[in-house]
Amino acid sequence: MGGKKWLVGAAMLSAVIALVLLLVNLTWVSLPVGYKYGLVFDAGSTHTALFLYKWQEDKQNSTGLVTQVMVCDVKGPGISSYATNPPAAGQSLKVCLDTAVATVPQEKQREAPVYLGATAGMRLLNITSPSQSDQVLAEVAKFIQLYPFDFRGARIISGDEEGAYGWVTINYLLQSFIKCTFEGKWKLPTSAKTLGAMDLGGASTQLTFTPAVAIKDKNYESNFTLYGNKYNVYTHSYLCYGKEQAMKKVQANLIQPSSLSNPIDHPCYPTDYQLNITLGAIFNSPCVSYLGSANLNTLVIFTGTGNARKCQEIIRGIFNFQACGLNADCTFDGVYQPPISGSFFAFSAFFYTFDILKLTPKASLNVTLDTISKFCQKTWAQLKAEYPTEKEDRLRDYCTLGYYITTLLVDGYKFNGTSWDNIQFQKTADYMDIGWTLGYMLNLTNLIPSTSPGLVRGHGPGEWTASVIFTVFAVFLCLLALSVQCLESRQMSSE
Repeated sequence: MGGKKWLVGAAMLSAVIALVLLLVNLTWVSLPVGYKYGLVFDAGSTHTALFLYKWQEDKQNSTGLVTQVMVCDVKGPGISSYATNPPAAGQSLKVCLDTAVATVPQEKQREAPVYLGATAGMRLLNITSPSQSDQVLAEVAKFIQLYPFDFRGARIISGDEEGAYGWVTINYLLQSFIKCTFEGKWKLPTSAKTLGAMDLGGASTQLTFTPAVAIKDKNYESNFTLYGNKYNVYTHSYLCYGKEQAMKKVQANLIQPSSLSNPIDHPCYPTDYQLNITLGAIFNSPCVSYLGSANLNTLVIFTGTGNARKCQEIIRGIFNFQACGLNADCTFDGVYQPPISGSFFAFSAFFYTFDILKLTPKASLNVTLDTISKFCQKTWAQLKAEYPTEKEDRLRDYCTLGYYITTLLVDGYKFNGTSWDNIQFQKTADYMDIGWTLGYMLNLTNLIPSTSPGLVRGHGPGEWTASVIFTVFAVFLCLLALSVQCLESRQMSSE
């Protein structure tokens, strides 16, 4: 009987100790930080893509640390191609929106902002037919709103916005704004250097960088506040100087306005290559105009001659360098630009063109010009043998694009032999896609309130371990006491 009382007493004492440990030394413990999600459609001139991003609910100096979750390429052409069938523009987004719904946690969908930004293709459609442009955007907006996201609008973004947000993307990915230390903490870098951004799309091209001098014309200035720091950058977008429109400009300049005789020699096309195209297919853009009298259904035949020198000459002819006069702070067409400074990332069609020419991520200007010249002198048969999987219309244009890029950068932006070496031609940065959408989402996070992590009362690991041990010990002693009680009861029964 005495042993049983001792066991019960010890069990009660252990239980009291466990209870005391559970009630004392409680501390506030943060719950795990959750994520917010955001979606951005990049509606370009040739195709549309949906980018899904996420960031932790608690931000760094009011700006989110955004990461890319997925990218979904929309099947079909850009939304500007649906000018005569606007509802189809909305329907084209279905597969990617369905994918987003399946990816974003259901409890996060209603608060996830979704935005569509249309670029140069829609800018051109808005020039030629504002009503069709409005209808396409209205149908796109109507379709996106069928999904359980926080719709923030569908609009045509300006070229300057596109360029500036691309600049934000690159510098964020390369940790120019904020970087992670070896201890896993985020801090602002000691150096304020940022990289310039150069984007080449189908209908426009953008240049954005931080000049070493003050920006004289404030019309070319964009301002950002990111992670508590302010940035002032020069940015300009050249509408009608994207790769597709530049190719049309070259073709248009080869056609004499007074007479039209076939075939027409095209010095940038490879020897033995022939292109049959109608006048209407060339002059179907506000970027080029036909001054002749022939019917637009008239067939035009271009025959490649593979003449590198003449190709350079005809490409220079699509730029108006005379408009700058003697003004050093000017590129072409009378556009203001401060002197180039710093290092640059060139992406999109800049990268794709130079990647085919094996000039990525960088090559000297002399090597670049020599490589393009040799490429342009190859026959069509040679090119097809060397690049059997490349689409013919792309393979045909790489010579033109190669010289177009060097003319734009050297004669236009004024990169020389030294500053040319500061350009890297890249597709991605830190394994993420380069473009304006990530920069836009980063800027948007400044407007989305932070959510502080939840707090609960909890114990340190020592107190918790000790309380568990005493609780288990108390249960063990109680069970042992019960066993003794049963044994004593049996003995009394047998007596």
